[in-house]
Amino acid sequence: MASLLTERAAATPHAPFLLFEEGAYSYADTLDLARSGAGALAAAGVGRGERVALVLGNVPEYFACWFGAALLGAVVVPIGPQAGADELRYAVGHAGCRVAVGPPGSAVPPEVDLITGLGDPTAVPPGPAPSPLDPLAVLYTSGTTSRPKGVVVTHANYLVAGEVVARHLRMRPEDRWLVTLPLFHANAQYYCVMSALVTGASVAVMPRFSASRWAEQARHHGATLASLFAAPLRMILAQPLGDEDAATCLRATLFAQNLTPAQLSAFEQRFGCPLLQIYGMTETIAPPLMNPLYGRRDNMTIGRPSLPGGVRVVAGELRVPGRPGVTLMSGYFDDPAATRSAMDGGLLRTGDMVTLEPGGLLAFHDRAKDMIKRSGENVAAAEVERVVNEHPLVFESAAVGVPDPVRDEAIKVFVVLRPGASADAGEIIAFCADRLASFKVPTFVEFIDALPRTSVGKVRKHLL
Repeated sequence: MASLLTERAAATPHAPFLLFEEGAYSYADTLDLARSGAGALAAAGVGRGERVALVLGNVPEYFACWFGAALLGAVVVPIGPQAGADELRYAVGHAGCRVAVGPPGSAVPPEVDLITGLGDPTAVPPGPAPSPLDPLAVLYTSGTTSRPKGVVVTHANYLVAGEVVARHLRMRPEDRWLVTLPLFHANAQYYCVMSALVTGASVAVMPRFSASRWAEQARHHGATLASLFAAPLRMILAQPLGDEDAATCLRATLFAQNLTPAQLSAFEQRFGCPLLQIYGMTETIAPPLMNPLYGRRDNMTIGRPSLPGGVRVVAGELRVPGRPGVTLMSGYFDDPAATRSAMDGGLLRTGDMVTLEPGGLLAFHDRAKDMIKRSGENVAAAEVERVVNEHPLVFESAAVGVPDPVRDEAIKVFVVLRPGASADAGEIIAFCADRLASFKVPTFVEFIDALPRTSVGKVRKHLL
């Protein structure tokens, strides 16, 4: 990864790469930024293979230390700055970080040295370049139901992710990503930053997602590509219509997780930009399934295989073949048992249930663990949520199984209504009864103000 950045800085030194609200960095500037990050890490004694926590938001210092670690052969452990003390302590301790980078006052454990600034760009110690299979990051998964696992990501992994996305989107150096998702998450790293780096394109990095400012930010920075999850897309659609909503340069927006047909149509008409639903996990590196940029696509599915190796469906579960450390994660950090369980016979077990649709498209049903067992029938929570979300008064919902002494589990739906809307449980249940088989109709409905979510929008169902 460091050699690629160095090549870009030599070939197109003045081409823009990183744009922030407070300023921009060319490729040459970014290499200098990386050397300053490497200088700070080296001064703290961080060497080849050593792990360092990045407790940073969407700021230039994040890139300084990420790319600086690539120069040194060190390994970054990105952690969201909003992480709770327990979450931060667990990731830092599990990864064995003795050094962290973050703003003054960051709640790192007392035994960890905190770096709060960049260093001397000329102080990078000489040494052999990292190999493609050397680790560059340990990315902790969201941990929606249990302690997160650390996904080991190599230099080769990052480059493969960038190449696959760039090829799929037919990227050119003139392209520019609008990055509003957090940099510590795989989506922003894999799909946006890395596809720009392998292409010689650029990324406009916003400090955080803002539904009210998203369209204006895309216009202001001349973004041609964007990537979001379904929840932020719904928040954008909930904003008042703007006269200049369609006046952007956006030519494609990637998204993941469920939207209704009405929401898909509303976004594309409002912003004049096609949506492409994709499927990916931190462990899969590149998205193994994507709806096509050109030709037939169906955004009610997760698309067709994007990698030459294709995918397999075994007993309804999606599995992804590949080479660990190249097209798949290297493994879970310090967890050989979990790695063996996930990598079953050369296939990554995703735990996601899918079906093959006509034309080679795959439809996502639910996480295997989100299947509700009711009177001997399997009910996908996502199917129930899709129907509930079609109700005109519903903003979003989440379905879970709750104990039932007769039917094994009953279906309970937590519903967030649109602002100012009012509904009762009977109305939601009757709506579902008209559209679902009887065993899929919710028994209970609870109205709440907001669904509990991770930093990237995944619903934390264990809290429900």
